Amino acid sequence: MYNIGEMVVYGESGVCRITDITERSSLGNEDVKAMYYTMQPCYQGYTIYAPVENCKVFMRPIISKEEAIKLIDKIPTIQAKIYQGISLRELVDRYESMIKTHSCDDLCKLTMSIHAKKLECIKNKRKVGAVDEKYMKKAEDLLFGELAVVLDIPKNEVPSFIEKRIG
Repeated sequence: MYNIGEMVVYGESGVCRITDITERSSLGNEDVKAMYYTMQPCYQGYTIYAPVENCKVFMRPIISKEEAIKLIDKIPTIQAKIYQGISLRELVDRYESMIKTHSCDDLCKLTMSIHAKKLECIKNKRKVGAVDEKYMKKAEDLLFGELAVVLDIPKNEVPSFIEKRIG
């Protein structure tokens, strides 16, 4: 169980602060009570109420500052794999499976892969696909959001922080 004030990654909402833990009635059944987290996403303007005994939506503590620095430092050694020559369905499945691990390593690999694909498209004077753009944004939002909170910097400064750190 998490505590009030803790920061967690909650599904695709990204980093959230737990602002309260209260007993609430279950949806559709006023007689059934359960403990709920009240969470405020860091980069969206809504409130989330999630059952403490939730198994449906992924939830984990955010990484530490040390883990974030280690991840950034190993970026130059990550081999970007460009997914080409596969069906759109397969591409979406691969991207979704990497997003759903909720691992900063996988999000980093995904953004690097799509970035490499984007550079290749530009080099060959081709347009980047909408699926690639969509998943690049999703992966960057999740990764940069967590890194920003951990490093205590604005989210839009994460790319420049990474560039300065890895040279």
